[in-house]
Amino acid sequence: MSKIKIFSLGGLNDIGKNMYIIEVDNDIFVFDAGLKYADDKMLGIDYIIPNYDYLKENADRIVGIFITHGHDQQMGAILDILDDLPNIKIYGTEFTLATLKDEFVEYNVDDKNLIKIMPHTKIKFGENSIFPISLTHSVPDAVGYVLNTKDGAIVYTGNFVFDPTMMGPYKTDIGKLAYIGKKGVLCLMSESLYADKKGYTSPQHRTNLIINEILNRNEGRILFNIFQAQIYRIQELFNEIEKTDRNVVIMGKRLQSSIMRAIDSNYIKFDKKRIGNIHHINEENIVVIISDEREKPFSNMKRIIKGYDKFVKLLETDTVVFATQVYDGMEKSATAMFDDIAKMGANLIIIPTTKYLSLHASSEDLMLMIDLMKPKYYFPVIGEYRHQVANAKLAKQIGMAEDNVLLKLNGQVVTFMDGKLVDTNEQIKVDDILIDGKSVGDIGELVIKDREALSENGIVVVTVTIDKKTKKILAGPEILTRGFIYVKENIDLIKEAKKISLEVINENLKPNYVDFNKIKSGIRDKVGKYLYHETECKPMILLVVQEV
Repeated sequence: MSKIKIFSLGGLNDIGKNMYIIEVDNDIFVFDAGLKYADDKMLGIDYIIPNYDYLKENADRIVGIFITHGHDQQMGAILDILDDLPNIKIYGTEFTLATLKDEFVEYNVDDKNLIKIMPHTKIKFGENSIFPISLTHSVPDAVGYVLNTKDGAIVYTGNFVFDPTMMGPYKTDIGKLAYIGKKGVLCLMSESLYADKKGYTSPQHRTNLIINEILNRNEGRILFNIFQAQIYRIQELFNEIEKTDRNVVIMGKRLQSSIMRAIDSNYIKFDKKRIGNIHHINEENIVVIISDEREKPFSNMKRIIKGYDKFVKLLETDTVVFATQVYDGMEKSATAMFDDIAKMGANLIIIPTTKYLSLHASSEDLMLMIDLMKPKYYFPVIGEYRHQVANAKLAKQIGMAEDNVLLKLNGQVVTFMDGKLVDTNEQIKVDDILIDGKSVGDIGELVIKDREALSENGIVVVTVTIDKKTKKILAGPEILTRGFIYVKENIDLIKEAKKISLEVINENLKPNYVDFNKIKSGIRDKVGKYLYHETECKPMILLVVQEV
């Protein structure tokens, strides 16, 4: 018998940065390693990943990272983790690894760590084994993982739906799921994002009818904004384009490479002769496909709207279609972008995500998965806490005991001893790593607060020059402001701030000594209070003292 620990470094009470740890005795299995997109309040931050110090501290025990499918929320942290754990093995299906390799090539990273797996082919790791099982999602070759232990199977679904019309690399093997359930499942870890939505997700995820309507009712060029990894939705778009005389231009080397590879590998079916190049970008009868970047949602579309793109200029005759969801916290910037498109006179179409769902399991999908697996314990994962609670209610609704439904937050450990749940109250330290550009770990809460203060209140710089020998003021104090006030209309305010600064400096000038610390703290305190009293703003105050 064995000791099993299950916990999350990210993904609980979160949308994104999924990373789930299952320890079986001395072995550590990591399932997914994703990122979370920064919201409007994360000033200057590109994306967020889970703090993986626990993995660094236990690197010699890690069997590998097992990726369910090729979306950033599941694998966006891989490159950052490899900086600290260069020898860690990464397991994934063919399409998942091909998507990862594109990232590796872009950042000049060796792909020696990538190990291709086949659905329904067992991989042995000592006394334990991993069994990947095909599931249906918006990207091909999506799998869930069955970790077989002496005390029963632990199943992690990743994202999934049940839709019998999705075939080939999208097809769920329900027979295998039922077989796993009959063999005995100790714990099922199932996604929660759509747990509060009634019914099955299918057929509400299908967008072919609205795409057909858009293509046929709108003349002129159509700009179609979509996720690069939403391969199934790209296929739906291509299916409808084939019924028209429109051709396609794919914007961006990365997106073009991804789609072309998918066509060559038969993941997407489309006539490549109908894909034009950049020279066709201004033709009226063209559909331009634009994708979000990994780090910043809507970045490419925003560049076009602002007129910075070298190839695409938005015209009044254009139709702009958004087929991507707006992430929580991004509503403000998305609304501003939609307004900018409307001001430019272009036709704006937003495919409603409330009516056309993403491919996540709704309530009936989740209850069917529980029924197939028949787990002893149920662990809702992937989603905000309200989604996890809704998922837990579904499990109880179909007969699971309340004590066997495990609602946890990141870092809270579920422990099984000899197949029985043991309450240890163990807590693993968890945190976020904020990524700014290519840099990792150099951004913290204080930096975010500084950026927020600068964005809201601006900056005031006080400069003064002092004679090194006599300790007398040679020049200044002068005051420079940015993002605070319009100086020409507030000359009296600046004069008074200079007067206060001069008084503080003179108080701390001695014949043989200058107390720089008291000057800095005094100016920040007194000038700051004065400016707040006059303007009700708290600009950041910096002091520059030179001795010559």
